[in-house]
Amino acid sequence: MLRLGLYQRYLMREVLAAVGLVLAAFLALFGFFDFIDELRNVGKADYGVAQALLFVSLSMPGLVYELIPIATLIGTLYALSTLARHSEITVLRASGLATRDLLLTLFRVAGLLALLTLLVGEALVPWSERVAQELKARALSRVIAQQGFGSGIWVKDGKSFINIRSATPDARLEQVRIYRFDAENALQSVTDAATAEYDAQHGWQLHEVVRTALAGESARVERAASEWWQSAVTPDLLSVLMVSPERMSLFGLVNYTRHLAENRQKTGRYEIALWKKLLYPLTALVMVALALPFGYSHDRVGGVSLKIFAGVMLGIVFYALNGLFSNLGVINAWPPFASAAAPSALFMLAAAGMLWWVERR
Repeated sequence: MLRLGLYQRYLMREVLAAVGLVLAAFLALFGFFDFIDELRNVGKADYGVAQALLFVSLSMPGLVYELIPIATLIGTLYALSTLARHSEITVLRASGLATRDLLLTLFRVAGLLALLTLLVGEALVPWSERVAQELKARALSRVIAQQGFGSGIWVKDGKSFINIRSATPDARLEQVRIYRFDAENALQSVTDAATAEYDAQHGWQLHEVVRTALAGESARVERAASEWWQSAVTPDLLSVLMVSPERMSLFGLVNYTRHLAENRQKTGRYEIALWKKLLYPLTALVMVALALPFGYSHDRVGGVSLKIFAGVMLGIVFYALNGLFSNLGVINAWPPFASAAAPSALFMLAAAGMLWWVERR
């Protein structure tokens, strides 16, 4: 920072302050709405106001990760519009500041914000999301679950302990082992199933079942092609114990994608999420480039409010396109990189076109 020119430090300070203010406002707004949404669960089982507040607090890193690009766009728009309203941009340009130099200064700001996005997305979001969902699951249900062991997911359901080696988002379990205990905590039986599929009416259907029943000092082995298993464990419960692909770390995405590929399963959703994790921090660069043309206008009355409104609309469009292209990529089997990069590429083209038009004027 000491090597930067005076105008560069001034611009960076103004833009970072505006982005920080917008991000704080968004976090307060979305955090309030999330808390209101969680109030419908307050009073169920052991879920109280304290648990709701803790859940919302743990969800904040995820909001920071998602909102940094939009806050960058709106904050940069606000800072540049304010400088233009006070004719500071005009003075800088009259002093010989080229658009390229101004854009490079904004890219320095975007680089810091991109680094922040990467750190939050890798260091905080996967952990906080998993802890938040496990906290909510424990408070809302008597079923207690924990994941992260090398042996898979362990679930307690009444007097039974269930070990699930892997669970997929399409309500399919693999390598299920159920330990049943009696009222005196003596082991009654051990049931192994190769796979399990969920039906909303009947529960879980176990396939390739092998049960070892214990009675005193004797044991009896029973086999069945399939059977139904009633349990409080549901796909909804398991899903909250598994961080969504968009909230997983790069390391976790790479490992799970490799696991799916080795088992000849579809990897499109996770490959798109992987590319989005790599490209998402760079959207801050796109946002400052998109905001720069607005700094060259000189509206003194109502201009700032209008530009902030335009920034909000552009942010909503970007967020919608980001989700749209991800879903279309999964449905139509588009190349993962193209699906993840398309929204940012479209906005960068729009920014380049607007800068060219401003320079022509």
